[in-house]
Amino acid sequence: MAALSVQCPKCQTPLLENAINSFGLAPCPGCQNLLQLEIFPALFRQNAPAQAGEGLLVEGESTCFYHSGKKAVLPCQGCGRFLCALCDCELNGEHFCPACLETGRTKGKIKSLENRRTLYDSIALSLAVVPLVIFFFWFFTIVTAPMALFVAIRYWNAPRSIIHRTRIRYVVAMIVATLEVAGWGIGIYFLIENLNG
Repeated sequence: MAALSVQCPKCQTPLLENAINSFGLAPCPGCQNLLQLEIFPALFRQNAPAQAGEGLLVEGESTCFYHSGKKAVLPCQGCGRFLCALCDCELNGEHFCPACLETGRTKGKIKSLENRRTLYDSIALSLAVVPLVIFFFWFFTIVTAPMALFVAIRYWNAPRSIIHRTRIRYVVAMIVATLEVAGWGIGIYFLIENLNG
């Protein structure tokens, strides 16, 4: 079997193919340390060479704004500058130069580039748990528990995170907030009963 570019983290011995992506632990051939390696397929993929862009053939042809010696392929849809194949950045069928792509990302002008995402599941969980955990602020749960329920129900189908997360935070927030609301309801009921006497 051929040795790959993956090495043992302990002894730096190249690992064999049978140790990679196996379901169990495999010993290192050098130090016999048990390892479980999960390698993404991109490690084995051969990358295509990058386009270098065409050189100018005829004097008077339009050139790339960034590379004056390369032939322009198309204009940027953000600023109108001519771009070579090397500078062309395609995003959802639109072509941008690197400067417009960076400007669109930082200023939020390109809607398909997402700069930030509100994590409503974390907000709901914080509203339900934080006042309960901090001893001096437990009485704020009379306000934060209904808010946590509202956020959890209202944003149940909202995008959670760019990194995949489950809805367990919503579920925990709803359970804790429901228990807090029920506790306040029972407490207020018994308080009224004791006052009426």
